[in-house]
Amino acid sequence: MENKFDLAIDKVLKHEGGFTADERDNGNLLPDGRKGSTNLGVTQVAWENYVGHPVTWNDMKALTPEIVKPFYKKLYWDRCYCDKLPSGLDYLMLDFSINAGTGRAVKLLQESLGCVADGVIGPNTMAEIQKADATSLIAKFSEEKIKFYRTLKSYPTFGKGWENRVEAVRKEALELVIG
Repeated sequence: MENKFDLAIDKVLKHEGGFTADERDNGNLLPDGRKGSTNLGVTQVAWENYVGHPVTWNDMKALTPEIVKPFYKKLYWDRCYCDKLPSGLDYLMLDFSINAGTGRAVKLLQESLGCVADGVIGPNTMAEIQKADATSLIAKFSEEKIKFYRTLKSYPTFGKGWENRVEAVRKEALELVIG
């Protein structure tokens, strides 16, 4: 039987594309001026930070799901305490934290709960999560994600794709709740 992380990351990776070097994507901008890339949702700058040295596009193209899973677990799943979240919400959090950052994902979840949005999943946030109806929380969080995307400058370029992904992830998350 798959554990919660494996189930969630496999779903996320179905939504993440393969290799891309689209210069319109801010994730492909490297601080040293090199043209960056993304593969399996992992930006080149994030991968370089993770492995501790510069990488080439060929290195990025060589990434596989098995290679990137530990990266996603350490930097996103564990930081958002997804193991402690209810089924469905764990997947929703992993997906959004990868796309928008862990701090933003936690704050948006807290806003969806009506909590103080301090970016930390502590005892108060966890208590609110446990009290919440999972189906309603997934719907509210998904609405907040779309509102967030609509504020971004790159929304005209990537917005339709982001909204389609939010809807697909929402449906998949609800299937995990209903089980």
